[in-house]
Amino acid sequence: MQSKIQYAKSGKANIAYQVLGRGALDVVFVPGHISHLELGWDPYWAPITRRLASFARVILLDKRGTGLSDRVNDSDLPTLEERMDEVRAVMDAAGSFRASIVGVSEGGSMALLFAATYPQRTAALILYAAFARLAWAPDCQWGLTPDQQGLAVNLIEAQWGAAAGLPIFCPSLAGNSTFQEQYARFERMAVSPGGAAALLRMDFAIDVRSVLPSIRVPTLILHRQGDRAVSIEHGRFLAEQISDSRLVELAGDDHDPATAAQAEEIADEIQHFLTGVRRAVGAERVLKTLLFTDIVGSTQLAETLGDGPWRELLAKHYELARGELARFGGREVKTIGDGFFAAFDGPARAIRSAAAIRQALSNIGVRIRAGLHTGECEQIGDDLAGIAVHVAARIAASAGPDEIVVSSTVKDLVAGSGIQFLDRGRHALKGVENEVQLWSASL
Repeated sequence: MQSKIQYAKSGKANIAYQVLGRGALDVVFVPGHISHLELGWDPYWAPITRRLASFARVILLDKRGTGLSDRVNDSDLPTLEERMDEVRAVMDAAGSFRASIVGVSEGGSMALLFAATYPQRTAALILYAAFARLAWAPDCQWGLTPDQQGLAVNLIEAQWGAAAGLPIFCPSLAGNSTFQEQYARFERMAVSPGGAAALLRMDFAIDVRSVLPSIRVPTLILHRQGDRAVSIEHGRFLAEQISDSRLVELAGDDHDPATAAQAEEIADEIQHFLTGVRRAVGAERVLKTLLFTDIVGSTQLAETLGDGPWRELLAKHYELARGELARFGGREVKTIGDGFFAAFDGPARAIRSAAAIRQALSNIGVRIRAGLHTGECEQIGDDLAGIAVHVAARIAASAGPDEIVVSSTVKDLVAGSGIQFLDRGRHALKGVENEVQLWSASL
């Protein structure tokens, strides 16, 4: 799935883009307020884009003003038409004449204008948490009032980079300290406080309601019923105004997809809309970060201690490890011998959990090794299966005492987290066709 980041020229602006997957369909993914290609759009968009890349060629971009693209300020804000041209420039650079356009939040407004202006280049339109006009008006009473707009801009200018907006954008995880740190880092990496405020003021000036009746491409509208940032009324208005459209109201009040389950739900709807096929129910495919641990020298330790003390030590090991798994949001899949197989929604949390387990067990004289890999796997009941599980287990087997070894996929997804990595080179893992680049993680 890894692809180099390239640049397309849109007017005088340099627009960063990336292509994932090799499917027959082309999908352009237009992000919302902020994004950052180098982070894989962690913490919430990576699972969706990687799922789409399993059946399509996905073109990702950082819009002007955010991520790796040229930045903007109050005196140099692009018009919506100029930002729409960024999509066309990226499609040209990627060799895509016609694509399905996925527009998220503010990116949905740009996608709407693109579909109306370039219907010959738009195979389909998918909107998530989108709006035609965000600001209040007599005929848009579900929009944000001038007072609400001022409060939002002031919050950004005063507390950007501290995840102060989590109760609005991801209320389901607002109390999760690990996710809060990840979200705050994502804000800081994606744009400066002044840039974020300037982009938000530009959002309040958007109004593409007049183009909605001109859209003549199949349109899917996804919106959460309790969305606190962009009211569901925006989605309902779009559905009323776009003739060939289908509205799917999703449960929940998060604006951003904060969990793996939410990401899968959105990706499911998009895949079904574009291909007519849904994921098989019996073998649900999910993107997870998988952690395997085991005790170093367990056989010798058991012989030294004897059966009774060894069972007591093993029970204490399970108790401490389960406590750290729960603290970092991990799910125990099963125990394997004297180790654990666990799954996480985020790779940074998985690494930190492994480090915490290692420290807790060292306090009782137990040393472990750990291996992690992020990949798509089959969820059958409470169990997980597939090549990703096999790779993670083999990575753990290659680790030394007290070592946490990860794949390149994990390393790339936690860029900017502060976690350090030591290159361990490429390794041939038993049962894996190609060599795998491994890294040793340290906190």
